Amino acid sequence: MAFKSFLSFCIVAISARIVSADDGDLGSRAIDWNDHQWIAPGPNDLRGPCPGLNTLANHGFLPRDGRNLNMSVILDAGFNGYHMQPDGLALAVKAATFTTDDPLTFTLDDIKLHGTIEHDASLSRNDFALGDNVHFNETIFTTLADSNPGVDYYNTTSAGQVQQKRLADAEIANPNITNTVKEFTIRSRESAFYLSVMGNPLTGVAPKKFVQIFFREERLPIAEGWRRSDTPINGSTLGPLSDAIAEQSHWTTSGGCPWIRAGPESPTTLVQHG
Repeated sequence: MAFKSFLSFCIVAISARIVSADDGDLGSRAIDWNDHQWIAPGPNDLRGPCPGLNTLANHGFLPRDGRNLNMSVILDAGFNGYHMQPDGLALAVKAATFTTDDPLTFTLDDIKLHGTIEHDASLSRNDFALGDNVHFNETIFTTLADSNPGVDYYNTTSAGQVQQKRLADAEIANPNITNTVKEFTIRSRESAFYLSVMGNPLTGVAPKKFVQIFFREERLPIAEGWRRSDTPINGSTLGPLSDAIAEQSHWTTSGGCPWIRAGPESPTTLVQHG
């Protein structure tokens, strides 16, 4: 698909411009987990629709108030918290910068802007057109939580089936759904992400209890036995998982063109671009 080819190009181009230390040194960096205890966000702390970033903020890898985020801040947090290398996050962070008029930083709340990186048919949030697209929704998450019955893990097959079911449900509930190759690619990558950070980034097998805590509590399940991956998570590991998930999802477009943010005069100005 043309968009997937463009996405791959962007990931390579962006990550090639990021200067970082040798991963052999970074990979052995000791994390003092006493400095990263989970703390629930306070009333003035900002959170968004991404459980992965919210979790990093709840553990203090990102600013706990959810503010003053930029490329370097998030790439450092993603590495320290998840052992994710720059090419696994850089394009998503680049897209997130388009959700605000601030030229230097953005907040976790900014990411809720519909159609830039936030999308319909989420695994844990309502569609924008149907109400609250920011906070965790247990009813929606049940599709994932109840998947792959009879075993105690999720994998790429179950992840693809969940994507297919969530899209089918969203198409019924939301006549204004945006479902193009852009959203499909983001959804598949996100599914590969949760399997990787909560499980084995090479096999895409993740314990159900870890994944459920991650989504429901936006917490790293350290007390339950989770450990930061020894294997670096990057484009080379995420790509095969994302492709396998996409194949199992049997995706078809709902029509339309990708939504993009347009116009500095309003952070909610959206146009269809095709």
